Amino acid sequence: MQHTSFRHFEKAIFLDRDGVINHDPGDYTTSLAEFNVLPGTIETLKKWFDTGYGLVVITNQGGLDKDLYDENAVIAMHMYLQGLCNLQGFAIDAFYYCVHHPEISGKCLCRKPGSLMVEKALHRFNLKPENCVMIGDRERDVLAAEGAGVKGIQIEVNTGLQQVNL
Repeated sequence: MQHTSFRHFEKAIFLDRDGVINHDPGDYTTSLAEFNVLPGTIETLKKWFDTGYGLVVITNQGGLDKDLYDENAVIAMHMYLQGLCNLQGFAIDAFYYCVHHPEISGKCLCRKPGSLMVEKALHRFNLKPENCVMIGDRERDVLAAEGAGVKGIQIEVNTGLQQVNL
């Protein structure tokens, strides 16, 4: 987990990462070289930020448990994304990621479809679930949202955020 902001907001958008913010190659995004932000993503995030939404990335990173990459790679990808946002005058408010994979660590509460990361973000930013939405490209993203009382929206993988109307 990596916090980046302490601004106050009343509503938030929780975002899955791979396949929603950046191109999902179909397996794991293991390095910054493979981290390709989808077209229109930064502009859409800025529009939402400018209308008062908090922006929180909530992502499973089971490749860490499988030793396919290390936490420094995840942090580098998040710092790069944050830098792209900063260049446009806004920021992602927080990044939450689960390092577990069920084949290695067994079941955990934070890995989506578990709702613990969403619940932590709600608590951290003192948000009401009904004022939030989670956007993901898999059913597990919607289930994680619903488990925390948040509306879940499922989009097609790698299609971009500009299609989402809030």
